[in-house]
Amino acid sequence: MKISYSWLKQFIQTDKTPQELSLILTNIGLEVESLETVQAVAGGLEGLMTGHVLTCIQHPNADRLRVTTVDVGGAEALQIVCGAPNVAQGQKVVVAIVGTTVYPNAGEPFKISKSKIRGEVSEGMICAEDEIGLGVSHDGIMVLPEDTATGIAAKTYFNLEDDYLFEIGLTPNRADAASHLGVARDLAAYFRTGIEMPDLSGFNIDNESLKIAVSLQDTDACARYSSLTITGVTVKASPDWLQDKLKVIGIKPINNIVDITNYVLHDLGQPLHAFDADQIAGGKVLVKKCVEGTPFVTLDGLERKLSSEDLMICDVEKPMCIAGVFGGKNSGVTETTTNIFLESAYFNSVSVRKTSKRHGLKTDASFRFERGTDPEMPVIALKRAALLIRELAGGLVSSSVSDIYPNPIAPFDVKVGYKGINNLIGADIPAAEIKSIITALDIEVVGETAETLDLKVPAYRVDVTRECDITEEVLRIYGYNNIVIPSKINASLSYSNKPNAEQTQHVIADMLTANGFLEIWCNSLTKGTYSKKQEEAVQILNPLSSDLNVMRQDLLAPALESVAYNLNRKAADIKFYEFGKTYHLINEKYVERQRLLILFSGASQSEQWNHKANQVSFYNLKAAVDAVIGRLGITNYQSEEVKDENFAFGLKYFRGDKAIVTFGAATAADKKKADIDKDVYYADFDWALLLDIVRKNKIINKEVPKYPSVRRDLSMLVDTNITFDDLKTIAFKSEKKLIRNVQVFDVYIGDKLPEGKKSYALNFTLQDDEQTLTDKQIDSVMQKIIHNLAQTAKAEIRK
Repeated sequence: MKISYSWLKQFIQTDKTPQELSLILTNIGLEVESLETVQAVAGGLEGLMTGHVLTCIQHPNADRLRVTTVDVGGAEALQIVCGAPNVAQGQKVVVAIVGTTVYPNAGEPFKISKSKIRGEVSEGMICAEDEIGLGVSHDGIMVLPEDTATGIAAKTYFNLEDDYLFEIGLTPNRADAASHLGVARDLAAYFRTGIEMPDLSGFNIDNESLKIAVSLQDTDACARYSSLTITGVTVKASPDWLQDKLKVIGIKPINNIVDITNYVLHDLGQPLHAFDADQIAGGKVLVKKCVEGTPFVTLDGLERKLSSEDLMICDVEKPMCIAGVFGGKNSGVTETTTNIFLESAYFNSVSVRKTSKRHGLKTDASFRFERGTDPEMPVIALKRAALLIRELAGGLVSSSVSDIYPNPIAPFDVKVGYKGINNLIGADIPAAEIKSIITALDIEVVGETAETLDLKVPAYRVDVTRECDITEEVLRIYGYNNIVIPSKINASLSYSNKPNAEQTQHVIADMLTANGFLEIWCNSLTKGTYSKKQEEAVQILNPLSSDLNVMRQDLLAPALESVAYNLNRKAADIKFYEFGKTYHLINEKYVERQRLLILFSGASQSEQWNHKANQVSFYNLKAAVDAVIGRLGITNYQSEEVKDENFAFGLKYFRGDKAIVTFGAATAADKKKADIDKDVYYADFDWALLLDIVRKNKIINKEVPKYPSVRRDLSMLVDTNITFDDLKTIAFKSEKKLIRNVQVFDVYIGDKLPEGKKSYALNFTLQDDEQTLTDKQIDSVMQKIIHNLAQTAKAEIRK
């Protein structure tokens, strides 16, 4: 959501800088994701000055040029060559001095430099209005009034001020802050000051010449419907100040009527809709639901089939507008409109949300109605818009305000206790401070004791209905940073099943973090196109969008989006892990599975002065997988090569028919979906199975060996289909007591070997806990290993 700094100051007076307000907003729960400077005119007229043309003579070498001397308030006048036909001695003008960058309406910006034009020195430029973005005329230079002072910065002369744009990451529960007024309310609570609401004292009814009756037929979907008419308006372009306000927050100006409704929406948070009153058949408006399948053409020119659950604004012949969502093609304001029917309503949030999702329509109005607007705002916003229309488009208010509100929405009744608030926060905030924050948030105290408060919470604070909600409001205004974290933590013994799943997860998370991994939390909602088993896809009945219409079937697809996000921002060296759940529909039953994902991409070690960057490989991933398995104390498992659609290549560790972890390179198809062209390696752990295995592990404490270990190496030729894991298994079966470890330290496959063969070099570590091994014992074990390797794997030992 975009909020303008200067617009915000219309509601609340503050001397805080935009940067200071940015921190305050974030601290009170309205996170400012970005803050940028916005200039009403490109370049902000920097370097432009007001000047006085002292002399103006014909250029000796060009008929269409003049040589002028211009005083811009400096020590000496500037000589400037000018081609404008209207330049003359004595004029007050706008001058771009040397070094200034000029931003014309058309073409690229250019920098003014000292130059010679047809042999005469030119030390600047006398500007036309289109050359500096102040207008569209290029008939000649801009001539200022005669009494204009010389040497004033153009930015000051034209009263041009930079604005600042806050980009606020508004959470769904903060519908009350979806406007400049809403944000100002929070700041007012923080500063303990008041809000300056728009002055509506000038509103009055000019006549009763155009009355349009309203029939509210569905009070569940529309609790309040307010309206009035305005006649004799002139639809035209909005004045600069209104266009500038809208442009700052990214709204394209259309015409004065539409711009006013957009302005009030972002000003007060109340959506409005203006109808061409002459297009309302029968002079009557009906707020109702239509027959299933009724065709309706919306403003975008598309014909839609209405649902019987869609609330519509209709006349006696046809539907005119999808209530709270989108207008109709033939009922909106055009250049020929002279009479207006202005609507301001409170629509049911659930009804609007379902209609918006059903038709795939997202608008500024539906965004607010879906989350809940202020039921007390419709008439205020209606009068505010009527005053602006009368000011900017002419016309007369030609009816009384029609306000149909059969069942007023009451404030929420909440009872809180000071002790309960402090217990939940974990701090001792004085009762007076708590009460001060509550009242500053526009929450009325209707009863109190020394320990409790009886409150009435305004209905626009849709998420504040319980004591814990009040506590959250108090905490965010009091300041999360003001809560002191105790230096001592008290704990009590607890008895639970072993292992403790949460503690085990923390152990692995700590290990991965210590090794340079970053933990990510991806959304469980994702794209349906990511589901590799469509029959198992868990569909969302009311999806927020087509990109969030199913529950994820694996952790990889959302993680790849995070990879792409980082790659697009030049963060190419990636080490991620995530603990999460996947969701499946199997035999008409919903199944959740606990998984752990580890992911690599980019360089395993960044470039330094003494070495180049090393790109991650499958072996970096295998090392991380082995570290996790080893940290959990799991040793008894088998491995095999993976050949399926989920990996370009990889391995699987398994027990019986259950895979503990599968890991390898991401496929080109998976990377393409996320628009990634780099290598990505990942491991998918069955975390629930790991916890089950750990639960059954027996921990045996052993003394540190007193006797030395011995290493022996063997080089051998084996068939290419023989894996290291096969050889390792044979070795351990040959001698279970003395062999402690088997490692491969060299592999060779090439034309110097017989066809179908490869060379392995293995080292074997032997150790006895009870004595130092003798050469005879060592040789006996190695001979047994050699024999079994030859018999089982057809290995040829190379001397």
